[in-house]
Amino acid sequence: MAPLPYIVVTDDNRDIRELVADYLGDRGFRVDTADGGAALRQILQVSSPDLVILDIMMPGEDGFTLCRDLRANTEVPVLFLTAMTDEMDRIIGLELGADDYLTKPFNPRELLARIKAILRRVQSLPPQRDVIRANFVHFGPWRLDTGRRELVNADNVGVPLSSAEFRLLKAFIDHPGIVLSRDQLLDLTAGRIADPFDRAIDNQVSRLRKKLEADPKNPEIIRTHWGGGYSFTPSVAKC
Repeated sequence: MAPLPYIVVTDDNRDIRELVADYLGDRGFRVDTADGGAALRQILQVSSPDLVILDIMMPGEDGFTLCRDLRANTEVPVLFLTAMTDEMDRIIGLELGADDYLTKPFNPRELLARIKAILRRVQSLPPQRDVIRANFVHFGPWRLDTGRRELVNADNVGVPLSSAEFRLLKAFIDHPGIVLSRDQLLDLTAGRIADPFDRAIDNQVSRLRKKLEADPKNPEIIRTHWGGGYSFTPSVAKC
């Protein structure tokens, strides 16, 4: 039998923590709660949750800071559950790498549906070979500076990347040699931001090829698999 999904609810409001924990616990999830960043970090030192629910406005480290740190050091999915309803806050949260964003007051059934959708997406993705944590990643004639989000060619000339291009390249680097469908690439780079019928991934691949490939019309680094998606062919080394 597969282990029950394990979720950590992080919120400084005790009533919210207990409401969410009780609701999810009654529906088969294993749940721990944290009243802020320090408590969440203690939990992460000894366990690996399947998903973290984060409030944004908390004393000490806010949810944005915690999400940024989670994205830099783990692959755990993040769902923001917050009273901050401004559209810009939602955009910032998703840009930081959150998988979803739900505002308070909320319907527990909607929260449950969103959690299940995130877990389905994560489970459907191919496994990563080696998660790249280094500042520099080498592939083919290129070096990627992950801190500056910049490509550097063999002549040590930098080529800037947009946020979308960086996320796409990072998705390929984390899954070298694996054929990734358009839907999988959308999940890896955009999550719920993407429309299920969005074909923008093809445009992003095209723009990235113009920066990477010696001949973008005959690509060697990012290959097309008709009816299947795309694959990243070079070997990847980190330093």
